[in-house]
Amino acid sequence: MKKVFYYQTPVGKIGIAEEWGFITNLYFMNMKLPLSAKQIETDVIREAFSQLSEYLNGSRQEFDLPLNPSGTDFQQTVWSEILNISYGKTVSYKDIALSVSSEKSVRAVGNACNKNPIPIIIPCHRVVSSAGYTSGYVGGAELKEFLLKLEQDNGEK
Repeated sequence: MKKVFYYQTPVGKIGIAEEWGFITNLYFMNMKLPLSAKQIETDVIREAFSQLSEYLNGSRQEFDLPLNPSGTDFQQTVWSEILNISYGKTVSYKDIALSVSSEKSVRAVGNACNKNPIPIIIPCHRVVSSAGYTSGYVGGAELKEFLLKLEQDNGEK
């Protein structure tokens, strides 16, 4: 059974979900929660929130959590590649497409980013258009820009 717990954060209320000891979802307030989810705070959810809080206050650059996002094989491949993008760096959808498949899969990469069930932790906000545009983020362009600025301000010191 999926468990979820909501926390107030500097970027609004965020729900963190886990199932079988793995983080499966991160929900922003504009996202629908599955009807079967039970609102319970677990140790894994608590640890994810702790790491998320550290990230949002600029003191954490990498997450160390058991993740189990649900998606197609292609989406899983894209998300795995996104996990390799360093803190404070950005890459284009085209860069990801070239690294996982072919240049022609740019739109599919964008769709995989939009379907990322664990945003922030799987840092799809680090993927931008070739022209540097930040639209299309599941949490909204404003949040994506906030996260990119946070990382820029707290990068390698």
